[in-house]
Amino acid sequence: MSLTNAPKHIQLAVDLIQLLEENQIDMNTAVAALEVVLTDCKNKQASNNKAS
Repeated sequence: MSLTNAPKHIQLAVDLIQLLEENQIDMNTAVAALEVVLTDCKNKQASNNKAS
């Protein structure tokens, strides 16, 4: 199945999953890191929305 026509967020999710699996990252570590990333992204998104 080709991801060429998939939405960008799906393409990114697949890339992240592949990166975690290829590097044999412990799932607890992966989830903790992704929670940090999600919080950071949401904070930046909120800041950008306020600036608009």
